Amino acid sequence: MRKARVAAIVAALVMGLVLPLRAADSPKLKALLDRLQKHYQQTNSFSAKFTEQISPAGGAKREREGTVYYRKPGLMRWEFSGEDQELIVSDGKQLYNYQPDLNQVVETPLEQAFRSSSFAAFLLGIGNVQRDFDASVPAQAPSDGLQHIALKPKNGGDVVEMGLDPATLDLKTLRLTDALGDVTELAFSDFKSGAPLDDKLFAFIPPAGADIVKAPQQPNSH
Repeated sequence: MRKARVAAIVAALVMGLVLPLRAADSPKLKALLDRLQKHYQQTNSFSAKFTEQISPAGGAKREREGTVYYRKPGLMRWEFSGEDQELIVSDGKQLYNYQPDLNQVVETPLEQAFRSSSFAAFLLGIGNVQRDFDASVPAQAPSDGLQHIALKPKNGGDVVEMGLDPATLDLKTLRLTDALGDVTELAFSDFKSGAPLDDKLFAFIPPAGADIVKAPQQPNSH
């Protein structure tokens, strides 16, 4: 999973845990975004099970599953199980992407890792949904019984579409299409919001003998 994709998905998770949505005119949409911002500010941690399907443009689909953990400010852990294992950990300053098959760790400064500074701000706990995103109802949402909303960073970046249970308002699906046309779809279950999460989840220790690759420093783009 690309690090920018992870950032967008986690930001949408944080913002969309309980989002009441109605296709609306501007006053209703503003009220919706006000509730969304309030919920984001009140959400400090969560964990969830997930299944992931990646459909590369012109390539074969890939499916995985795992568990995600998140805690403000900027702490996260993605554990991908099965044959195609991967571990992505953020300690709030650095993002570590470990691939066991290569025994390689790619280390990137957190704010540099994400294509959109808006999503980075949400992970760090300083985001503002109305300031940073354009929200809309997708014109061609799936016929899956869920309520859908799309968020696009105003300063550039990938659009994230969230699918919500209309009865419970739980976040059920996320769909992200990147600039290359690759589509990532996730389905979530066993969502636990506000549960205490051990500090050890977000402390990355490189496995013995792992090759450590540090991403080159880049100027911030906003």
